[in-house]
Amino acid sequence: MNTTMGKATQEELRKLPSVDRLLYETDIQSLMQEHGHELTVGAIQDVLAEARQRILQGEACPEIRELRARAATRLSGLLRPSLYPVINATGVVIHTNLGRAPLSPAAQDAMRETSAYCNLEYNMADGRRGSRYVHAESLLCRLTDAEAALVVNNDAGAVLLILTALAKEREVVISRGQLVEIGGGFRIPEVMAQSGARLVEVGTTNRTYLRDYETAITGDTAMLLHVHTSNFRLIGFVHQAPVADLVALAHARGLWVVEDLGSGALLDTAQFGLSHEPTIQESLAAGVDLVCFSGDKLLGGPQAGVIVGRRELIDALKRHPMTRALRVSKSILAGLQATLLHYLEGDALSRIPVWQIIASDLEQIEPRAVALATWLREKKGSSPPSAGGTKVLEIEVTDGWSKVGGGSLPEEPLPTRLVAIRVSAPDELASRLRLGSPPVIGRIERDAFLLDLRTVLPAEDAALRRALQAAL
Repeated sequence: MNTTMGKATQEELRKLPSVDRLLYETDIQSLMQEHGHELTVGAIQDVLAEARQRILQGEACPEIRELRARAATRLSGLLRPSLYPVINATGVVIHTNLGRAPLSPAAQDAMRETSAYCNLEYNMADGRRGSRYVHAESLLCRLTDAEAALVVNNDAGAVLLILTALAKEREVVISRGQLVEIGGGFRIPEVMAQSGARLVEVGTTNRTYLRDYETAITGDTAMLLHVHTSNFRLIGFVHQAPVADLVALAHARGLWVVEDLGSGALLDTAQFGLSHEPTIQESLAAGVDLVCFSGDKLLGGPQAGVIVGRRELIDALKRHPMTRALRVSKSILAGLQATLLHYLEGDALSRIPVWQIIASDLEQIEPRAVALATWLREKKGSSPPSAGGTKVLEIEVTDGWSKVGGGSLPEEPLPTRLVAIRVSAPDELASRLRLGSPPVIGRIERDAFLLDLRTVLPAEDAALRRALQAAL
């Protein structure tokens, strides 16, 4: 039996064409003219190796036309970028997995324009070398009333730099209720350990008083660290010492207070019916020495870690060797600068997508949802079920909730209107839309595929319809 099986396998292996044989196929010749000899040969070799492995597992040798098709598909996959735009119909505004904050057109333009030569580190006035950090610093200081500012690659990097430069081998006092874990599994205690600072935990998970900090301070204490718990919320029997009280205590003892705000709000979120998210301006007004936050959350810019505060401390950070390892590119600085200009010009609500989306009310979302649902019903009536067998059962507009996301304002919903597509196989529809062009990401609830138009930019409506038509 084994001998017979072995002979059959060998016979199938003999049917496999050589690389040279496939190269003479007309379709392959066209691919080679388009993509070059090396890439085409590599794709053929991969396809033949995969076919050989399958034959050894008992499958039959594919036909020549199938191998040609597989080679073309392999080439297409090799040449397609792995990072590309998607339509976010999930209802999560700052979606970490989908790139967090979408950038304003002005920020995108600024990043494109500076992709060529630019004055990144060149002082145009005197024709000498300058500093990349001046490009966003003056705007940050004007908007927050800080003495100085520094931009690094992300907020975790900002915290690591501050602790390394200002508290290495010294004590940093923090409430147990603020020992948070941020995205990707990074934890504040681990960041502190990496910096060389010694963590001193005070209070309990739910209640920490000013006296807890006061008792913990020693001659080896460098700073008090306050971390805004932006990605979770404790309710009930809870207490945290106010930041202003920490400042008074620290300054009386000759210590610094550093606050990690995370979300980077410059506007009051309460005006949109959400809870008030502490702003950078409020922290600095309370006397906090350094405040750090993300550039790509509520600030609405590109990924960055921003540090604002006292000039002498910022100057010490700029001189530290780690700053070079954490520095940002010209494109990030250009995008951040363009985003900050929206705030300075007073049009952040109308030009920064994150705030446009948060500020959208039901009167703006409802007509778009109704129009999309009406269009889908018309398509359903005029078209047969798709070849894959996904049958559309019902299309309706329903009430729902969006989320701010990105570790900001947990459990703070925004009312929205959803287009619910009830189909026989919602998982299959979700897969088709994810793999379509353009890709569309929605969510499934109670056997319905849901599209939340709050997070679909109006300029994407036509592309969303094309994607739905192809998938259905």
